[in-house]
Amino acid sequence: MDTFLYFLYAALYAILLIWGLYGIRKQDLARWTSVIYIVILPLIYDNLLLPTGKWIGEGGLLESLNFSRFCLHALLTPLLVMYSIGTLRESGIEWAKKKWLVILGILYTVGLIVLEFSIEVMGLELEVVKEYGAISYSNVEEATGPPIMVLLVTLILIVASAILWKKTKWPVFFIGAVVMTIGSAIPINIDSGAVTNAFELILISTLIWTKRRLITKQLHV
Repeated sequence: MDTFLYFLYAALYAILLIWGLYGIRKQDLARWTSVIYIVILPLIYDNLLLPTGKWIGEGGLLESLNFSRFCLHALLTPLLVMYSIGTLRESGIEWAKKKWLVILGILYTVGLIVLEFSIEVMGLELEVVKEYGAISYSNVEEATGPPIMVLLVTLILIVASAILWKKTKWPVFFIGAVVMTIGSAIPINIDSGAVTNAFELILISTLIWTKRRLITKQLHV
């Protein structure tokens, strides 16, 4: 079942990427919210690599491919901070266009990248993991909860989406952030390693949907 779900997620992410880019203009592509297109790429990579690990087989190649997953996650996930601030700027909220917020957003993003690499990636020891028909390499130390970086990114997502909802009456972004938070916080007793990834897919769907609303000028103060 997990093999099917991973391939399904990869296909759905690809569809979201195509939909998000459909008809986009150069000026829209250059905006902060366009980082969502970059964030989707490692998610497609993840969901293609996990089910194909059993065909690649244990060894250095699969370990290197999985190590790159951690690096891409540490490098690109913090970009969601820029996306969050971008939704406020592009929807016409004047104070969100202030130079101080731009500088703060960039520093916060860079800080999260450095934090994640120093805590999670540096000195990372991988071991082979076999579960539900998938073979991958994961951290030797079992995670006891979401990484600090993810929590700090989620905080910005919720705050920004709540402001956007209040100012524009668009709740979709906020719903996606809350669903992702709940899905990460509540343990689900299911014999699957892929089912919980659906919460991440829901979040990204709401972010792409919000980006489409910004592109088509349907989301404005």
